[in-house]
Amino acid sequence: MATKIFVNLPVSNLKKSVAFFTKLGFTFNAQFTDETATCMIVSEDIFVMLLTREKFETFTPKEICDARKSTEVLVCLTCESRKEVDDIVRKAVAAGGATPMDSGDYGFMYQHGFEDLDGHLWEFIYMEPSA
Repeated sequence: MATKIFVNLPVSNLKKSVAFFTKLGFTFNAQFTDETATCMIVSEDIFVMLLTREKFETFTPKEICDARKSTEVLVCLTCESRKEVDDIVRKAVAAGGATPMDSGDYGFMYQHGFEDLDGHLWEFIYMEPSA
């Protein structure tokens, strides 16, 4: 059985976050969705739980950082092409996200990313198959 990963992220407005990621092409599992949380499907084994800050607080005794001021995690996902990397970043910016850094071309790898509505950092990379 493959190990599944569930990344949990606090969001300030769940409905706006769902709308944002829907515009990027992500879908959600209704079975794990209510007014406090949703399960965004990244792949067969990768999921992102978007949780209201109040719900997120029930899972940790620690203070939740403001991702607009501090980096708590950088989520990095692979793409099938450089074009796919650029397309998802373009969609994110059009949906209200921001690009805090320019894209990077390292020869063997191309990367670019965005900040979502809550400041969480998302990176997308394309790795040259011959590398």
